[in-house]
Amino acid sequence: MTLLLADEVRDAMAHGRPVVALESTIIAHGLPRPRNLEVARELEQLVRDGGAVPATVAVLDGRVHVGLDEAELERVAGDEKMRKLGHRDLAPAIAEGASGATTVSGTGFLASKVGIRVFATGGLGGVHRGWTQTQDESADLRMLASTRITVVCAGAKSVLDVPATLQRLETLGVTVIGYGTDAFPGFYLTSSGEPVDWTAHDARTVVGAMRAQESLGGPCTALVVANPVPQEQQLDPELHDRVLAEALAACERDRVTGQDVTPYLLDHLVRHTDGAALEANVAAVRGNARLAARIAAVWTATAHT
Repeated sequence: MTLLLADEVRDAMAHGRPVVALESTIIAHGLPRPRNLEVARELEQLVRDGGAVPATVAVLDGRVHVGLDEAELERVAGDEKMRKLGHRDLAPAIAEGASGATTVSGTGFLASKVGIRVFATGGLGGVHRGWTQTQDESADLRMLASTRITVVCAGAKSVLDVPATLQRLETLGVTVIGYGTDAFPGFYLTSSGEPVDWTAHDARTVVGAMRAQESLGGPCTALVVANPVPQEQQLDPELHDRVLAEALAACERDRVTGQDVTPYLLDHLVRHTDGAALEANVAAVRGNARLAARIAAVWTATAHT
């Protein structure tokens, strides 16, 4: 396997400087063009402003890239044939020389493989609605259950079965900490209405939990830091609930199934909220990039204390 670290990322890791992994699926598949490239550049800059080095992950021509230069970032944002690569897709993509943007499961696995400890994303995948009939749940959960990485997110995507997702995370032994909140965030929404058992109010507390994970040993599970979108930037909850109900009905009417369900529902939310869902999504990812940079900075600063 060819695994290429960008010079900036390699240098930072060699000298013990903070690095934050960023997924590329949000660039290739989560945002409309050309907004996606603008947001990709902004997220990398927010990480730099926080004192860390951004490492956007993607697979290009069968080679894993941890950190992208400007031309590679533009390629991920502009190529409409860019595939979506979860953890299970990495092996065939590498074997076939394919190109694709990595999801949460793909990014988290690859980042951990090269020793990156902190990863910022938007919302996690999880247990799908109607799980008892379809047995459909995201590969993100399996990655979180088997990878020692800290994932800063805005909770799970609100189109999912959030209570079931939290229950599944508990079963898998994945620790969830609310950042400045005792409620699990709802991606577009500040709160999903579901509680979290643990709350941290600063990056140092999060890093303390990371250090404790290391010292305790045991299964290499992730640490989920659930960071809510600011209340003033969330999608209006009443609008969210109404449009989501309409989206679920449309999904059933159009017989959308499997991996197509989540993109279908998210696209419906963006189109039928006049873009307000998109803005809430971007606001959440911005906040996660900032927080991940702070956590990574404290992690490296306290490495030998």
